Amino acid sequence: MILTVTVNPSVDRTVFLDALTPGAVNRATRSRVEPSGKGINVAVALSAHGAAVHAVLPIGGPTGTQLQQMLTATGLSATYVPIDGDIRTNISLTQPDGSVTKINEAGPRLSIDEIDALLGEVTRHLDSAAWLVCAGSLPTGAPDDLYARMTTLAYRHNVPVAVDSSGAPLAACLPAKPGLIKPNTEELAELAGVPMTTLGDVIDAAEILRGRGADTVLASLGTDGAVLVDDEGALHGQAPVDRVVSTVGAGDAMLAGYLSAAASPRRQRLAVALQWGAMAVQHEGTLLSPGTSQPEASVTESPDRARRLAATP
Repeated sequence: MILTVTVNPSVDRTVFLDALTPGAVNRATRSRVEPSGKGINVAVALSAHGAAVHAVLPIGGPTGTQLQQMLTATGLSATYVPIDGDIRTNISLTQPDGSVTKINEAGPRLSIDEIDALLGEVTRHLDSAAWLVCAGSLPTGAPDDLYARMTTLAYRHNVPVAVDSSGAPLAACLPAKPGLIKPNTEELAELAGVPMTTLGDVIDAAEILRGRGADTVLASLGTDGAVLVDDEGALHGQAPVDRVVSTVGAGDAMLAGYLSAAASPRRQRLAVALQWGAMAVQHEGTLLSPGTSQPEASVTESPDRARRLAATP
């Protein structure tokens, strides 16, 4: 079973626009509402593909009630930790070319007792977990080292940890030696302190983070695919699609795909991660549908380090 924890879950509203004009009245063509938060996205994607997964998350307020109802409707196995604050709502403004403008709320303030209750529920499920996934931002009141604390707890139960976050929470977890981190190029550049211009830059930055404690780095590169760096070296792969509908949740789908193939050889793990990420960009919203067309993924053992990235942070 894969155990996910989402400390700062949300209800995501995706608004579709023909064009976005800042400072003007913009008319939506339609909208949709979904449960979200990185850990939730990973859990729902895995559950939709028949994988054993359990989600732990805080729930509070009217938005929390709505979130719980939506997750129950998906059939996801979950534990809800009651909190006093209201769960946040995030907005994604999506244009026809697939570009997305996101507006994310900070989330409710968690008390020390609420954080302890969350940690208690994570600990309670670790004995039956094959992986612990710590994903997303931290809400107000949560300490920067919360994912590091969860990583330490998991390793007491011999459970490897995957962390998908950014900034201080991601930096703080490295000394706890997570089994996997999944930064994008912007997060990688910020954490390693070097610009991301070529595949070689990505690989070098991943090695810097491995030197700080991460065992494996799965770096998502947008249209450039992804790079996997571990003890055996670096792999680069891509799974091109004909049309990008929305990039929201693509990185979460990539992580879910990787974990679904965790028992497979590394080339296969990266290939599945790329395929799930490619499936995600072909449909609207954050929830990954198993019925989406699954493109072929190509994986290269010796990446062209001089190859320039299509987009750099």
